[in-house]
Amino acid sequence: MPRDPLIAPGKEAILPAAAQRAQEAGWPYAGAVTPHEAWTLVREAGAHLIDTRTEAEYHWVGRVPDTPLIPWKRWPAGAPGEGFVETLSRHHAKDDLILLLCRSGVRSHHAAIAAARAGFTRVFNVLEGFEGDRDAREQRGHVNGWRHHGLPWVQD
Repeated sequence: MPRDPLIAPGKEAILPAAAQRAQEAGWPYAGAVTPHEAWTLVREAGAHLIDTRTEAEYHWVGRVPDTPLIPWKRWPAGAPGEGFVETLSRHHAKDDLILLLCRSGVRSHHAAIAAARAGFTRVFNVLEGFEGDRDAREQRGHVNGWRHHGLPWVQD
């Protein structure tokens, strides 16, 4: 019977597949995971999911329960990456299994690059992000992303 593509494979298969995605794309970090794979790693492998969006997005758009916020860029005028690696280093060891999430997977990609350059060896980007890509009407949340897949989230 074929596997449902929305259901993540077992945790043992996720990390090698994620590493292969990063290698094929030429990314300098450990790998890239789908939202379902990320949720499996959080539940079954003790991965640390970290939200890299702005504080406003985190509170007003919604967030994954019990996920800390370490913004990649502070709104409205913060420089990208300002203080990110330093904050990450205060809370996590360089070999912790870390998954970075943003709105669409772009800021978390840049945050993963910075973390890898700072010596984090097991940092992964969550593809699609929390809200996902824009649809034909330029709206997020209808094509893909954490919320679209029905994974746990809350909103203030």
